[in-house]
Amino acid sequence: MGSFSIWHWLIVLLVVVMIFGTKKLKNVGSDLGAAVKGFKDGMKDGTTGDAPKQVAADPNTVDVDAKTKS
Repeated sequence: MGSFSIWHWLIVLLVVVMIFGTKKLKNVGSDLGAAVKGFKDGMKDGTTGDAPKQVAADPNTVDVDAKTKS
């Protein structure tokens, strides 16, 4: 009673394909693959050991230190 058999999963797969269609499922799969590839590339870029990039400060921004109330 714990897990489903292979027949249950095949019926679920058939219903999903009938509802969404193969074209939409193909698009979802390719989008998911592109997202995973982008995530892997982002993680690879973060492990190069370079110093963090400094953001150029806006000349109109005033840099101050906050003081705690005593």
